[in-house]
Amino acid sequence: MRIGIVCPYSFDEPGGVQAHILDLATVYLEQGHYVRVIGPAAEETELPYFVVKGGRSVPIAYNGSVARLAIGPQVFRRLREFVTEGNFDVLHIHEPNSPSYSMVALYLATGPIVATYHASAANSTLLTLAKPILAPMLEKVRGGIAVSEMARRWQVEQLGGDPVLIPNGVDTSVYARSRQAQEDAQRAVPRPEIVFLGRLDEPRKGLDILLAALPEVHREVRVTVMGGGRAREVDGVDFVGRVTDAEKAEILGRADIYVAPNTGGESFGIVLVEAMAAGCAVVASDLEAFAAVCDVESAEPAGLLFANGDASALARQLNHVLDNPELRDRLTAAGTRRALTYDWDHVAAQVMAVYETVQDGSKVQVK
Repeated sequence: MRIGIVCPYSFDEPGGVQAHILDLATVYLEQGHYVRVIGPAAEETELPYFVVKGGRSVPIAYNGSVARLAIGPQVFRRLREFVTEGNFDVLHIHEPNSPSYSMVALYLATGPIVATYHASAANSTLLTLAKPILAPMLEKVRGGIAVSEMARRWQVEQLGGDPVLIPNGVDTSVYARSRQAQEDAQRAVPRPEIVFLGRLDEPRKGLDILLAALPEVHREVRVTVMGGGRAREVDGVDFVGRVTDAEKAEILGRADIYVAPNTGGESFGIVLVEAMAAGCAVVASDLEAFAAVCDVESAEPAGLLFANGDASALARQLNHVLDNPELRDRLTAAGTRRALTYDWDHVAAQVMAVYETVQDGSKVQVK
């Protein structure tokens, strides 16, 4: 099958949607499909050969954060070339509500179109202005996918449609191998390690909540913070900056606890799954999306939650895990099992089923 994938967010900055798209494309290429991806990216950005670089982007307030999106006439031109040259059987548009490559693709293209909705809420002025024209355009989507129940519910309530629920995928084997390598090396770690990943200067990622909780943790711990932004000077906290995927897997593979203190704007939580696959015990804020990933309603939850924004509540949960090795082992075991449900083997097969449902032998066309 010839598959075209459209990304609205810039590949110049790492993000969950971009990672999801690259991983999905890689899986299908390994299965023998023809796949091409387009999205904002500067010429100097290193990307896989199958990504068509769509030019530079600008920061725009979107979905409660700041996203790097591409706008302007060059987006229309490049998308027309992309679809025409690709001769695609299916065009998979991610975040068609986003005022960038994705919304333009939805406007220009007709034929077998699939859309994946990642965001569970959007309060940007651009989207509000676009709703009157966006809703009719979404009728062109033959197959809708939402990565979480929150994203699915928001899409149904705000813009209509009835997307199926297919979560983000994770190559769990990468993180499992990292954990195994650490165990095989039998490294002596004198202090338990707590890990955080997120943009340091974005308040909703919750780094300051974690830092405020640390003085109330009554055991000596090692804390590693991954992510771009302004590092702090905090005793016992190692700010390692942006990391590669390999470095992230290595750090998660050696860690004991992964903390997700995010305060909002999350519709899934892919890094929670990665941490689970790497053998970390997960402690997360009680966002609906995180509760779903941690499967907290089950008999064996895959993570512990704490009250959103409450540093003392986070400290209590960290102390609870640190003081109870058996609890930590149970969380790790449940997390490892939970992560397998998000493995790409399962997720890619579900997405392919949607492709096959909408594909009728016609090709994607542009006006």
